[in-house]
Amino acid sequence: MVGLEIDAEFEVEIERVAHGGHCVARVQGPDGRRRVVFVRHALPGELVRAVITGVEKTFLRADAVGILKPSPDRVEPPCPLAHPDGCGGCDFQHVTLPAQRALKEAVISEQFNRLAGIDVDVTVEEVLPTLHWRTRMQYVPLPGGRRGLRKHRSHAIIEVDDCLIAAPGARDAGDSDRRPITETVMGHAFQVAGDGFWQVHPAAPQLLVETVLAMLAPQPGERALDLYAGVGMFSSFLAEAVGASGHVASVEGNRTASRWAAENLKRFDHVTVTCAPVERSVAGPAQVVVLDPPRAGAKRRVVEAIAALQPRAVAYVACDPAALARDVSYFAEAGYTMRELRAFDLFPMTHHVECVALLTPAG
Repeated sequence: MVGLEIDAEFEVEIERVAHGGHCVARVQGPDGRRRVVFVRHALPGELVRAVITGVEKTFLRADAVGILKPSPDRVEPPCPLAHPDGCGGCDFQHVTLPAQRALKEAVISEQFNRLAGIDVDVTVEEVLPTLHWRTRMQYVPLPGGRRGLRKHRSHAIIEVDDCLIAAPGARDAGDSDRRPITETVMGHAFQVAGDGFWQVHPAAPQLLVETVLAMLAPQPGERALDLYAGVGMFSSFLAEAVGASGHVASVEGNRTASRWAAENLKRFDHVTVTCAPVERSVAGPAQVVVLDPPRAGAKRRVVEAIAALQPRAVAYVACDPAALARDVSYFAEAGYTMRELRAFDLFPMTHHVECVALLTPAG
């Protein structure tokens, strides 16, 4: 039996990976009930000594502080701060890179099975580099010009001299002062606010644009809808693909991003930029749709509005597989089927993964 208080230690066998950068185990409490424990710094199949770090109503949180039977996929973390009492920025530095991707594949499959009732066989594709890739960081300033990062689920700060996932010259979001940054993707230049959204892996923009265009195959003369368009990256390439005889509607709710989108897309007469909440601004006609929502996903109202336009294809770019799976289930209710799913390891050493799904009318 295990005590249910913070700092209580116990031995436990790890069962499987779970969404969120931890693994699932089960322990018996003093009342005889079996409780779920989400354990960080562990791997499926391992026997670990764990310490409780959080007590919730229906589950416990814990850190693996001792590895009694290690997994063959365990490695020494490249970063000396990647341990239970260290920096909370990475989840999987103790895991080989192929095994990291396998864990993410398992999470994607589990989320689609649980939330959409779909069995998917997905490969998480490696994207290089796997260290020194993050082009934007959010450090905590410390006295004397030093800087730090927070522990997992904590306000406590760990001083960091060299973050191993930070790219050389990575921007510090805290120092942006809203100065515009120029990003270039396949010859297209985009102005982005210093604190605005842009993919943090240097390979991500081109990879995602190529994937979306390949899935949608936009044709000259078609009308395209780019939702949660940000500064207009997908809109720019859609505008080229549909040509002057087509049209692209670029919709973004953030005023700063939308203002930059208008600047970035001003050379296209056949593009309209709208700054408005997406859930109130889905309008057609549209033959193809790009959907790139924030982590919470598009949700039912947006999905149903898109389906009502009857586009021939929707490319859904998602950074959270649970939100994607839920929204795919809404698309299914509205008569759309997921025809293709690709996943990319754009956040190595963390539990995050980027997916792109193609949805087309069922039948």
